[in-house]
Amino acid sequence: MVTALPVSALSVARLLPVAWPVSVVQLLAFIPWLSVPAGASLVLAAASRRPWAVGATAGLLTLQLVWLFPPAFWLPGAPTADPTVKVTVMSINALYGQANARDIVRLVRENDVAVLAVQEHSAALERGLTAAGLDDFLPHRVSKPESNASGSALYSRFPLQLLDTVPGTEFQIHTVRTVVQGPEGAATAEFTNVHAMPPIEAPPARWRSDLARIAGIGHRSGNQVLLGDFNATYDHAEFRRLLDGDSGGKQLVDVGVSAGARLSPTWPMRGFPLPGIVIDHIVTSPGIRHVSYDVRAVEGSDHAAVLAELRIPVDR
Repeated sequence: MVTALPVSALSVARLLPVAWPVSVVQLLAFIPWLSVPAGASLVLAAASRRPWAVGATAGLLTLQLVWLFPPAFWLPGAPTADPTVKVTVMSINALYGQANARDIVRLVRENDVAVLAVQEHSAALERGLTAAGLDDFLPHRVSKPESNASGSALYSRFPLQLLDTVPGTEFQIHTVRTVVQGPEGAATAEFTNVHAMPPIEAPPARWRSDLARIAGIGHRSGNQVLLGDFNATYDHAEFRRLLDGDSGGKQLVDVGVSAGARLSPTWPMRGFPLPGIVIDHIVTSPGIRHVSYDVRAVEGSDHAAVLAELRIPVDR
């Protein structure tokens, strides 16, 4: 039962949606991997032939599996009767602009990406992307490169209109509007390039504030797509609150969760010898369907790129 104790302690923290200190917030990111020690605890309990131990560890493992495959994974997608426009989106945290530009452009080309969000965007990376031919695929951009981690860029196949920038955040968070064109018609959508403050300060107040502000964008009217580095996982109550909203209205969709990719980590791809976690997300309004979801490594970055093929309802 020794292996069950840390699993039980962290599970209690996952169950209680309180403002935990930064150390607990960081540990909660690794909840998906608790199914491994929880399973080991059940095997050891079965070997001991103690009914109470078997029951307790079986319940603990069941809890981990429910969190690993939450209701969002089992629920059907949005109705498909109305016409929709296909758009493939991609996001990558470029690690101070060190991500390989040719690698990014290759993924854009091979996956027919129409909207690309880049966090930690630098002037050198922007030049590299242009030299690698990104402008041939995505000629429109809203870009503000920086030498630190606050740089940001949105590239698109379609013209972009900058709507707003979230004020008072450490990193730039831009929202743009575009009209996605396809054989079925045109669909107006808003895309937000997300980069939330990581939960490293004590207390992590700015992290919570960033997620709350991002939630306000996601729950605006119209077709909303939030993509980028949220620095939060589905196991953080703050992220689930972002999806749920405060009004009890529409619930946003985490495409990775819905696709069953909770064990497809997006960070760290290099450096820290840690179990991978999912902190990069593609989140959409409930009326937007997703057809596919993928996580792909990018040379030079400690984050993976996340991609999704979406279907956005045609404008009425």
